[in-house]
Amino acid sequence: MTGKVAVVIPSYKVRQHILGVISRIGAEVWRIYVVDDACPERTGDFVEERCRDPRVRVLRNAENLGVGGAVLAGYRGAIADGADIIVKIDGDGQMDPGLLPSFVAPIEDGQADYTKGNRFYDMTYLSRMPVIRLLGNAALSFMSKLSSGYWHVFDPTNGYTAIHAAVASHLPMDKISRRYFFESDMLFRLNIIRAVIVDIPMDAVYGNEQSNLKIRMAAWEFLLKHLRNLAKRVFYNYFLRDMALASLELIVGGALFAFGGVFGTMQWLRAAELQRPTPLGTIMLAALPVLLGIQLLLAFVGYDIASVPRHPIHRRLSLKSARERAQ
Repeated sequence: MTGKVAVVIPSYKVRQHILGVISRIGAEVWRIYVVDDACPERTGDFVEERCRDPRVRVLRNAENLGVGGAVLAGYRGAIADGADIIVKIDGDGQMDPGLLPSFVAPIEDGQADYTKGNRFYDMTYLSRMPVIRLLGNAALSFMSKLSSGYWHVFDPTNGYTAIHAAVASHLPMDKISRRYFFESDMLFRLNIIRAVIVDIPMDAVYGNEQSNLKIRMAAWEFLLKHLRNLAKRVFYNYFLRDMALASLELIVGGALFAFGGVFGTMQWLRAAELQRPTPLGTIMLAALPVLLGIQLLLAFVGYDIASVPRHPIHRRLSLKSARERAQ
């Protein structure tokens, strides 16, 4: 590795695992940031007292900001210190630090701006994953594809990630979700700046660690936030920044589908009230707009899938930052 690679470890109730995670981080890493997110176990103090690795820096959040708030604090610290690539690893031991070079390589080679783990890539990995996590991640992956626009990535809640520092510095960190929606919101923000993402196959270890995520409480929150991000992304990419044929397909297709659905429902209710069959012409007048609307909406989705960012932006952003510093 030629650049300065930093590792960020958000820390909240991971005291029993944190030293083991740090000890397995290889010599290719330049600096390690342990972010104590107002941890009741005082993980930051524990690391400072017990860890002798000179690469380790402990950062502290004055209040608990969630995993996203901790990661972003680490990003800020790494960027300020001059890191080139920032890797995020959880402190609970579920992620293998030995995979770190695989996450960094696509960024160093200029193939990606952001890499993330994918536990669904290899079927042998899936057999080790709890069924509830398997089903939950499959549903979340589909919602994330819609809201983020990255149709080729899977496992959106995977927290094993790497990002080029120049790309991280251009993210609106004050607007990114702080808690469990953090990874999914990151994908949306990265699409807005047209960053390239690459999935990295990985395994995960499920031991006796306890997750702080309550699935039932988070389900509706995730759904609403995905819908919000979908609406914002479509508006930004297809109406604010640019107008394309897909923009017209979305407008016309949505209007036709809505008209056909509403008109058909009204005619069906009217026919049921009068207890008489609906005329064939009326049925066709409702069905044709619906069918045509679906075709146009599918054409829009096809265009959106083909529009996934393919040209990494970190080199351009690095040059821009260098020019700004020289002025």
